[in-house]
Amino acid sequence: MTQPTPNRRERLMTAALELAAAGVPVLPLRARKLPVGNCPACRNNACGGRPNMKTAGACACPAPCHAWAAATTDPNVLNSMPWRRAWQEAAGVAYHPGGAGLTVVDLDNAEAIAWARASLPATRTVPTTRGEHWLYRGAMQGANGVRSGVDIKSTMSYARWLGPGTGTMVPLPDVVRALTVKASAPARSVALTVPAMVGGGECPHRTPTYLDRGIAMAEQRITEAREAVHATVYRVFLAVLSTHGRCGCLTEAHIGRLFLAAQAKGESARHCAIAWANARTALGV
Repeated sequence: MTQPTPNRRERLMTAALELAAAGVPVLPLRARKLPVGNCPACRNNACGGRPNMKTAGACACPAPCHAWAAATTDPNVLNSMPWRRAWQEAAGVAYHPGGAGLTVVDLDNAEAIAWARASLPATRTVPTTRGEHWLYRGAMQGANGVRSGVDIKSTMSYARWLGPGTGTMVPLPDVVRALTVKASAPARSVALTVPAMVGGGECPHRTPTYLDRGIAMAEQRITEAREAVHATVYRVFLAVLSTHGRCGCLTEAHIGRLFLAAQAKGESARHCAIAWANARTALGV
């Protein structure tokens, strides 16, 4: 008996679920490689958003309307009714490379490909409509237009899934990391507000070793986040402050370590400051 041919939604959902099972956060993609648009509750960032959040914490919207920040590996979310409706209208599958610990060098034309072959280590390649995707192991901040015909898709960005590609994937080289450093504006410093010291600067209920271990664990939680990075950063800040925000043992060095871990996952210094301030407000410290 001939098996029925799966429809487009079934094909896309099957591909998405297979990628999610492999640890790759996915989302539905509309025509012209666009993510699903914001739902009415989230338009104009009314929900606070995730990619461009103005308040800390994750948006509670159940729909995949926040581009890369909505990408998930949870099969229950992918199969939920709002997402199933989105898959019905989708034209393809996208994924969040940074969430999978990957970086995609998106080469849009023959000249860009020639440059990559002359300048970058050979790695796994995926043919695209106009050029190639070169995939490396390791995440970094995504950026568009780092040179003519070259975009970087990694943290805080998405790429279209076009198949596994060919070749052996190699570690992300410094020459690729340097592309965004050159393209980025100078980092702006953000003043940190540290809770007032109490009791002579020593934590009255924990030892300095406990604090150092707690900060290290907080850094690890942020570093290991593969999705919902904004929400993870806020929860980590909240946890650290709930334990040490009132005893005066936190220093700018401790807070700086947390901010650096968050910025390595794609958070801006401004978003770190907002999340920290909101966590302090929530706890009254």
